[in-house]
Amino acid sequence: MVVPVSDLGSAKSTYTALFGAPHTDEPYYVGYSVDGFEVGLNPQGDMADGPVVFTDVDDVDSVRTALLATGATERSAPREVAPGVRVCVLADSDGNRFGLRGK
Repeated sequence: MVVPVSDLGSAKSTYTALFGAPHTDEPYYVGYSVDGFEVGLNPQGDMADGPVVFTDVDDVDSVRTALLATGATERSAPREVAPGVRVCVLADSDGNRFGLRGK
C-alpha cells in the first residue's frame, strides 16, 4: 500500500514509531516491510485519492491489458520507479483504485 503524504518528515516519524525503521528512506519514497507487506509513503501522491494497494505481478503489461479488457480504467500508465520495477494504477468499475507492481 502506498500512502500519499503532505509532510514526509512528519509522516515518517509516525510510521517509524508504528513499524520500526524503514528499509527505504528517500526524499521521494519511504518504505516499510510489515510482515511481508509493503507500506510506502509518497510525498508526490494525490491526497484526494487516498492510499493505493499494489499487487505484485510478473508482467505488468499483460495483467494491465487483461484488466482493461474487463472494464478497468487506467489512472496512471506503467512507469519505472526503481531499476527493474514498474508500477501502474487502475480503477475498477466503481472507481476504486488499485495498483500493479512488477516488471
